[in-house]
Amino acid sequence: MTSHQTAQTMKPATAAKKLGVYLEATPAEFQEGVVSRTELNALQADPPQWLQELRRTGPHPRPVVAAKLGVSIAGLARGGVTEALTTEQIDALKQDNPEWLQKERATQAEVRKEAVRIKEKNAQRAEESKDKRA
Repeated sequence: MTSHQTAQTMKPATAAKKLGVYLEATPAEFQEGVVSRTELNALQADPPQWLQELRRTGPHPRPVVAAKLGVSIAGLARGGVTEALTTEQIDALKQDNPEWLQKERATQAEVRKEAVRIKEKNAQRAEESKDKRA
């Protein structure tokens, strides 16, 4: 009995997410087809012009917008940003620096500090536990 290996495929939405691009801004042939793992790897290794342009100017999906602004996705929603934004729009938001953005960036900074504190505390506990066993 021989095993038939089929190519692993994914929906365009999944591929767009992995590529960090907004699906609705991709070419129609990308949106309408399926993407194999091999095709995805090729797109990541040697991005075509349309992918390079999307990554550079957008519109960008919410996770990318949030990362570029230094806030969480929930923070974007609280700030009223629910749609994809272009790089130009993101830069304008950074320039304007509205109150909600300042607040969300401060919140995100606190979350990061707390994550570091917890990580250090867990590392210390692991070290103490290791010392007790030795």
